[in-house]
Amino acid sequence: MTKQVQKLDRVIIRFAGDSGDGMQLAGDRFTQETATFGNDLSTLPNFPAEIRAPAGTLPGVSSFQLHFADHDILTPGDAPDVLVAMNPAALKANLNDVPRGADIIANTDEFSKRNLAKVGYDANPLEDGSLAAYQLHAIPITSVTVKALEDFEISRKDAERAKNMFALGLLSWLYNRPVEGTMKFLESKFASKPEIMAANKAAFQAGWNYGETTEAFSVQYEVKPATLQPGTYRNITGNAALAYGLVAAARRSGLPLFLGSYPITPASDILHELSKLKRFGVRTMQAEDEISGVGAALGASFGGSLGVTTTSGPGMCLKAETIGLAASVELPLIVCDIQRAGPSTGMPTKTEQADLLMALYGRNGESPVAVLAPATPADCFDIAIEAVRIAVKYRTPVIILSDGYLANGSEPWRIPSVDSLARLRDEFKFAKGNEGHPAGQPADFKPFQRDPQTLARPWAIPGTPGLEHRIGGIEKADGAGTISYDPDNHDKMVRLRQAKIDGIASDIDPLEVDDPDGNARVLVLGWGSTFGSIGAAVRQVRQRGGAVAQAHLRHLSPFPANLGEVLHGYEKVVVPEINLGQLALLLRGRYLADVISYNRVRGLPFKAAELADVIQDVIANVANV
Repeated sequence: MTKQVQKLDRVIIRFAGDSGDGMQLAGDRFTQETATFGNDLSTLPNFPAEIRAPAGTLPGVSSFQLHFADHDILTPGDAPDVLVAMNPAALKANLNDVPRGADIIANTDEFSKRNLAKVGYDANPLEDGSLAAYQLHAIPITSVTVKALEDFEISRKDAERAKNMFALGLLSWLYNRPVEGTMKFLESKFASKPEIMAANKAAFQAGWNYGETTEAFSVQYEVKPATLQPGTYRNITGNAALAYGLVAAARRSGLPLFLGSYPITPASDILHELSKLKRFGVRTMQAEDEISGVGAALGASFGGSLGVTTTSGPGMCLKAETIGLAASVELPLIVCDIQRAGPSTGMPTKTEQADLLMALYGRNGESPVAVLAPATPADCFDIAIEAVRIAVKYRTPVIILSDGYLANGSEPWRIPSVDSLARLRDEFKFAKGNEGHPAGQPADFKPFQRDPQTLARPWAIPGTPGLEHRIGGIEKADGAGTISYDPDNHDKMVRLRQAKIDGIASDIDPLEVDDPDGNARVLVLGWGSTFGSIGAAVRQVRQRGGAVAQAHLRHLSPFPANLGEVLHGYEKVVVPEINLGQLALLLRGRYLADVISYNRVRGLPFKAAELADVIQDVIANVANV
């Protein structure tokens, strides 16, 4: 059947179903093929928090949203143009996000009376007219898949499991996606089960053929590749980018990488990824608890390695004492906090930005550390390298504040050349021992004698002759490093440790402001994963004719040296955060800036349209003053 091909500049698709329906896999495969095709893209996987919620219930709904376009995009999109609903729970959980006129592809086989009753439907929404405002495509996906696989020697249960491949094949036809990568993926995934592999490939092809032959879809869509900078690209998640950035930094610094980590959502993928990279000199240890993980990492740093630990908010609480110890003994340590919704266990699979104040102040005593935050999934690679640079140069713990949205979301990443990466080996030197001294004469080693520029103390490797010194959390005498309870010495050491962190501000780029015409009176300032939502919102405001400036913080401790000047250069500063205003609190206290705090803590990223309306209101209020 010859069908019309309609060109689109962008599409947002959401796959949704039970946690056992394979929606994450279907979404990921569609994403990989879309990346191969050359579209710009951004994704938002959304997992249920329960390990295995009852099938067909609202808590068990799993979804994967993909926004792809022929131009540069910044977010996974506010609302899906297409919703694939594999059961009534998936429809009910996501329908409020679907705009009128959008396509809904529903698996009619799962809309039984029992499944409808589980989620509170008194009548079948596919039949009662309640979906009249949408383009409804009611398809018996499960039974069509089973029918297509009846010649394969597999169980009915295995045949039903392939329905996600049918849905993927249908969507791949509808949006003209490549198929070769998915075929190779299935061949690899089910290499030991050839009949299952063949069945899944057949289910995918059945979905493709259904779209090609059915009268339910009269139009096929085309989204052309985006214009990207020349280079080699791959699709990458934030956690994978962070892992690769740590490895790249270790190689560029000449240090062996050691990860001490306890599995925790949503940080575990960093441990999984690094455990595959032993050929690059990476050592990973899955510790028995959070405290052991960070303790081992700090011990590795003491021994001359690049010590790293990964966790989320609850684990940060447990690691706090050892991070304070690292600040006291002044050794490099990388702490990756992949933030999630709290407090306590909170919502483990949902995103949040609420660990900022804990990262800055969540330890006893004055224990300052450097804090960085990536802006996008791909930026996690660069932020990892910057964190290592600061840690080894200034001999300090560095906390990286990523979050669940960045960790699991993905985007195209232009793979950099190795030569373009900073040569971190030039940023530090290990202390030298007795070499060059007369026989029997010990080196005059002072473990807390500081570099006059960085205020970093020597990095002395254990076992080096002449470099014996005390280590531990009790206060040390300035220079000599012996235990000291002297009040004046403690005051001096506290101030020196703070001055060392403050001094990093002169070694980072000033805050850049995007203000095209230079006449904006309102600035929108963000940090971390709000970058995409803010950027998309600012674009919308500018398209409406509004003048607004945008800036984004990647260094949170210390702040860029020009931050105060930037804040006072605008009449109003809007600070959107996925918390109750933690950055806004700091800005008011430190710079006496009357910022406007805009906050949502729903476990989800901001919607660009929502932020655009907020910004527009602030601009209007300023204009009326």
